[in-house]
Amino acid sequence: MLEAIGLDDEHTAVYRLVLATPSATIDGIASAAGLRSSRARGILDDLEQLGLIARQASAPDRIVASPPSIALRPMLLERERGLSQAHEALVHLSELYRHGAAQRSAPDVVDVVLGADAVRQRFAQLQAAATERVGTFVLNEIAFLTADENPEEDLALARGVRYRVLVESPVIERPGFLEAARAASVLGAAVRVLPELPTRLIIVDDAIALLPMKSHGEQRASGALLVHPSGLLDLVAASFDEFWAAGTAFPSDLESPSGLSALDRDLIKLLLLGLTDAAAGSQLGISVRTVQRRVSELMETAGVSTRIQLGAEAVRRDWV
Repeated sequence: MLEAIGLDDEHTAVYRLVLATPSATIDGIASAAGLRSSRARGILDDLEQLGLIARQASAPDRIVASPPSIALRPMLLERERGLSQAHEALVHLSELYRHGAAQRSAPDVVDVVLGADAVRQRFAQLQAAATERVGTFVLNEIAFLTADENPEEDLALARGVRYRVLVESPVIERPGFLEAARAASVLGAAVRVLPELPTRLIIVDDAIALLPMKSHGEQRASGALLVHPSGLLDLVAASFDEFWAAGTAFPSDLESPSGLSALDRDLIKLLLLGLTDAAAGSQLGISVRTVQRRVSELMETAGVSTRIQLGAEAVRRDWV
């Protein structure tokens, strides 16, 4: 609650306790908040310096809250003024940037980002600045960032940014990929699969793109190319759309029911995407023997004798 004025959750919790109590001692606040007396005293000193609490006139060892409308309002107004000034600066700086970008010569259309740390920083910044959509190519080799290193994706999804994630087939064999893809789909991410992709890529709001200086190989350069609005960016965006259109949708809980169990539908889809029995079983949390048994039962249900025929029949019956 008080993060806007620079206080953490612990300070907020103590302040709420003081607000709810006519007056209290430091030890009483410490006990109620589950804090050591020394820690509670430090927090209360911080709140007193900000004018949020005061000492009771008749009993200086007791703490009382100052009226929030008086104590908090000046700080909030100051923050609002600061944000307003920052917004005005942002508009001005953005206008300067647009003016400079309009005068870019051909070599200026692409910026070179050198160093792994700089690339990771720019990758995160692009997602943090996204307002509508993000498109990415994910190769089997390591991406710009691993999932654990990329909290900006979850934050962007939470604020309504739509993600289109195109992955190479081997990526979906990674443990837990199906579960992660489904969790992301609930937030608005769509995943498609192709056997192979030409390079790693992220394109944000069709306004800027980042791709590695070298697309494949152990000796790829530790750097990336940042592509600004230009014919080149238009080509990158159009290429992404073509690859996306050719991709196969990954199973998600958002798909319409097909009459099959969710397990059987997912199994067929994973096998059609090229996963081995072992890889499909790993994604679904079942054994290879169970995969083979379910496939045999599905072939019997479909009235076919080969897996190729099962795939064709699955498509015809709208199982996938």
